[in-house]
Amino acid sequence: MAVVIAVDAGTTGVRALAVDESGTVRGWSYREFPQHFPQPGWVEHDAGDIWSAVETTLGELRGSLDADGVPVAAIGITDQRETTVVWDRSTGRPLHRAIVWQDRRTSARCDHLHEAGHLDLVRSTTGLVFDPYFSATKLEWLLTEGGIDGASPDLAFGTVDSWVLWNLTGGADGGVHATDPSNASRTMLWDIRSRQWSPELCELFGVPMSCLPEVRPSSGRFGATADGIPVSGIAGDQQAALFGQACFEPGSAKNTYGTGSFVLMNVGAECPPPVEGLLTTFGWELADGSIAYAYEGAIFVTGAAVQWLRDGLGVIDDAAETAALATSVDASTEGVYVVPAFTGLGSPYWDPYARGTIVGLTRGVGRAHLARAVLESMAFQTRDVVEAMAAASGHAISTLRADGGASANDVLMQLQADQLQVPVVRPQVQETTAIGAAYLAGLAEGVWSSPAEVTAAWRVDAEFTPRATPHQANTAYAGWQRAVERSRGWAT
Repeated sequence: MAVVIAVDAGTTGVRALAVDESGTVRGWSYREFPQHFPQPGWVEHDAGDIWSAVETTLGELRGSLDADGVPVAAIGITDQRETTVVWDRSTGRPLHRAIVWQDRRTSARCDHLHEAGHLDLVRSTTGLVFDPYFSATKLEWLLTEGGIDGASPDLAFGTVDSWVLWNLTGGADGGVHATDPSNASRTMLWDIRSRQWSPELCELFGVPMSCLPEVRPSSGRFGATADGIPVSGIAGDQQAALFGQACFEPGSAKNTYGTGSFVLMNVGAECPPPVEGLLTTFGWELADGSIAYAYEGAIFVTGAAVQWLRDGLGVIDDAAETAALATSVDASTEGVYVVPAFTGLGSPYWDPYARGTIVGLTRGVGRAHLARAVLESMAFQTRDVVEAMAAASGHAISTLRADGGASANDVLMQLQADQLQVPVVRPQVQETTAIGAAYLAGLAEGVWSSPAEVTAAWRVDAEFTPRATPHQANTAYAGWQRAVERSRGWAT
């Protein structure tokens, strides 16, 4: 039985994962790569480190598959989206460290563009907001402060998927320079309605259109590796997770709990108007021309707050400890709230000047209360986004599909169900980002015949139903909203 390999190039590491026709994971390999923080608020990656991790994980996985006589039908790519890579087509070498989606160096530039009256153009064209999260101001910075020569015919720009694809398909020796609509829609340079690069936005940001990748359907053959394996699917990590969670009907929604959390709701084939506090983004385009748009709520810090408890404060030794700690304090934080706005607040606030805040401390508060408050902050932030989506789309969600590392925490899943007052469902395979990329590639190569087969392969691991009353949930949430107000606008 042939498998499809997904290359998942995430924020802290690369995973290569093999999926067979039944949707079962047949093997995987993972490598972390270094993070660079040259100044406060700046986050960078070495694109060479990312490619090295891709080579290593693919090599290990394919070695084990070959040893078992398992053929590979296709490769799919998913990635950390807005992270900005520039390289020289003639040499294949990166021209600067990649500027990561978490990087905040262009906050002042975003403020200036907003004040200059360009927000309506950006909102109507891209569905995005002015925030340093997105690629355009990062690329503009590279072309000015970063010293990159925008006039060079060899200049190539891409999100991480484009960099991986280019290298997989030959690099400087004929590599394919392309991306898909889900990643293009995160650059702030792509028109999500006309589905092409916007000359007006490229002019606004000083970006030469010659450096941009070709935009092709998310499911379809992009090229092939040196040994002939087709590379046939690309999607940004959150859109890939939406696909991997089989959220094919308008109104269906998922939340991926990773470094940050990302709530996406399928809103169908028609692009909706911009909504305050939410992003409108492209979901995917299949080979048959069918498309999906999505509302997205980007929550910058969730799992990273647990890492902060471990690495920054030494409150825990392992992330798994948070569940036991949270249940040891009789289901109460004693009024403590943690707002993990370490890099500002994303949806629905979009405040790059918010900062992490702890309120409600008393002498009786200990590390268990802090651990529970961090878990609760994940559930509260998700509720912020889901309520905004329901109001904008007219679709009140009936369930939330959860995935990502922190979805393994049963206490968090129960807190989430209590806050949303709907069931939260966790699938058996929680690596839905990689699974979604594999499905997109496999659909293009006939491993799966239709999205209906993807739906049939999706299976439930656990379902969490609300235990708290609406009054209990709303009382806790009101305290969260007060805490958020105290975190906002703190930095100058």
